[in-house]
Amino acid sequence: MNPTGPAPAPQAQELVAAPLWRSVECISDLHLQAAQPRTFEAWRRYMAQTSADALFLLGDLFEAWVGDDVLEAGGFEAQCAQVLHAAAQRVPLFFMVGNRDFLAGERLAQAAGMTLLQDPTVFTFGEQRWLLSHGDALCVGDTDYQAFRAQVRGAAWQRGFLAQPLTVRQAVARGLRQESEALKATDRVYSDVDAATALQWLEAADAQVLVHGHTHRPADHALDARRRRIVLSDWDAEAMPPRMEALRIARDGTLQRIGLR
Repeated sequence: MNPTGPAPAPQAQELVAAPLWRSVECISDLHLQAAQPRTFEAWRRYMAQTSADALFLLGDLFEAWVGDDVLEAGGFEAQCAQVLHAAAQRVPLFFMVGNRDFLAGERLAQAAGMTLLQDPTVFTFGEQRWLLSHGDALCVGDTDYQAFRAQVRGAAWQRGFLAQPLTVRQAVARGLRQESEALKATDRVYSDVDAATALQWLEAADAQVLVHGHTHRPADHALDARRRRIVLSDWDAEAMPPRMEALRIARDGTLQRIGLR
């Protein structure tokens, strides 16, 4: 038990929808990687065809991102940036880092034509304030992960990691992926978003609905009589059945989960 009480809610960035936007869409947890071409192709088609007036990418777009200089290698990551850049010519893109791609920065944003968002961000759309987050910081029950998160989000750790050769960083990322896959094969139960913390964030942001990813548990949760949290789906085109879904938010507050193929 923390004798000093819960940590204060982070200061949220503010974003106001453009007057002519009728609907926006949110996606997260695609975990794009060269080893899963079917998911990449489904995402590429979606980016080319979505009719939303703006698109929010709420973290873990990539399975791993080891630094923006990976774009210079001209491989899979550069191909993803090209897909983003093409989409950005017709629809505004907003990107929030997740726990797998937290090293994505301004160079990627510029190459892809995206606007970076802080976590969390309050999005004012119509008559409602939506609190957008990746969601990992809200899983406070996973104390080991929260300690790791605090370390790797620090400037000193990131400077040291990014100073290493690209090949070394890529090897580290492969090792972390292997550890993650091994954990998935066990009976470990992953921590979910803490409801009290979610309510605290919503209260601090003067928002009614929290939209987040990270947990891979798409659902609509009532937090109290007025506030709720909406969990985005992860993407996996090779799952049975495939999981690929966007959340559409209309100006009047209507929500629609759009299954993709």
